[in-house]
Amino acid sequence: MINIIKKTNIGVLPILNFFKKIIQSTVHDTDHPVAPKVKIYARPEHCISRSQISENALKVLYRLQKEGFEAYLVGGCVRDLLLGREPKDFDVVTDADPEQVRRVFRNCRIIGRRFRLAHVHFGKEVIEVATFRGAADEQNDKQVLNNEGRLLRDNVYGAIEEDVWRRDFTVNALYYNIKDFSVADYVGGMDDHKTGTLKLIGDPETRFREDPVRMLRAVRFAVKLGFKVDPACENAMHGAAELLSSIPSARLYDEVLKLFLFGYALQAFEMLRHYGLFQVLFPDTEKSLAAEENGFPRLLLIKALENSDNRIADGKSVTAYFLFAAFLWEPVSQLAKEKMAKGLVEFMAYQDAANEIITRQAKNTALPRHISLAMREVWSLQPKFNARIGSKPSRLLTHPRFRAGYDFLILRAETGGAELELAQWWQRYQNADETEQRKMTQPPRKTQNSKSGRKRSYRKRPNNSAAGTEA
Repeated sequence: MINIIKKTNIGVLPILNFFKKIIQSTVHDTDHPVAPKVKIYARPEHCISRSQISENALKVLYRLQKEGFEAYLVGGCVRDLLLGREPKDFDVVTDADPEQVRRVFRNCRIIGRRFRLAHVHFGKEVIEVATFRGAADEQNDKQVLNNEGRLLRDNVYGAIEEDVWRRDFTVNALYYNIKDFSVADYVGGMDDHKTGTLKLIGDPETRFREDPVRMLRAVRFAVKLGFKVDPACENAMHGAAELLSSIPSARLYDEVLKLFLFGYALQAFEMLRHYGLFQVLFPDTEKSLAAEENGFPRLLLIKALENSDNRIADGKSVTAYFLFAAFLWEPVSQLAKEKMAKGLVEFMAYQDAANEIITRQAKNTALPRHISLAMREVWSLQPKFNARIGSKPSRLLTHPRFRAGYDFLILRAETGGAELELAQWWQRYQNADETEQRKMTQPPRKTQNSKSGRKRSYRKRPNNSAAGTEA
């Protein structure tokens, strides 16, 4: 019998899956509060069409279904399709565990430790396949929580009725069933879609303790979707910002990129400050904002965020290092001034200040080396723009980071942090021809009140008349 099963590996999966469902239904019945009665929205009751779904995602859904497994689209892709938006990616959820998914798809890799996932690769497109998460009230080798109640590992599998409780927001907990093209709603997500409400599933305080990053996700979804945050969720967020301190800085860096590099950076910044979350992500920047004078550096940050949003709206690229440089410029600049007051030369003062601020920032949001290096270069160029005589301007023009440094100078000039005349000079200089550039970098001529040079000597001519001679 064992040999037969090995030879027909995929063929017996439906049978094994049938017994697995029976076992799950008996084991997990009392593990979690009973989900409300599911409401099924048939195909005519929603706007999702297969033509809007990635062909590769459809292949995964149909193949899993063919092998006897349940298969749904879930999460942000369903939410965005219902809003008439084009999803960035498509996530699949199934009752097949990761090993079973890997046996179905040869082009599959299993990733993750906190929660194991199957990634099915189709060239550059990756379809993420997750197994239904189950309820587990007690810690075991598959689910581990820290002292604060944050999930460190979560590989407990279950059924769809349990999986819905493990998701964060109701609008992200809608399941599109490829079997009959319906949408299954267990937590009122469709109603929250209609009212534009971002509501957590379960008790907000408990859910934020489980994973404090959900507070950042709440901000991101609210500004991205234009939804209002549910009052219960808002109340739990106020005063809970310090929970983010327990999150690895590398994960917070990824979340910061999602907040500020997708076209709604300014709104995200204002909302993060409103809930006290920004001070955990950028503590040095928050201190400088509290001590701002005449609107600076707040004006610089707002201008940088506006420029970023406008570039994305115009289909242009934005760089993470430039925004990070804007966030941390005032702390670096202030620290450099303190060092110069103690006698350190300007160049070394800015270099040392940059190292200190970046080291402190990395404890909150890890900065990859290529990002921190680019930030240092942009900052180090700022004092060099003051040198406009001789060969220094031409050498600065050839610096590989000149354009970013110049753009940063413009940003400072527009917000009162640098002389506007200096920025205008550099604009003229880089657009001038070689002859004009030489004229612009010549030292000013000295003005003289008296004639200079050697005095002319005159020989005294003899007085012929005195000699008594005639011409």
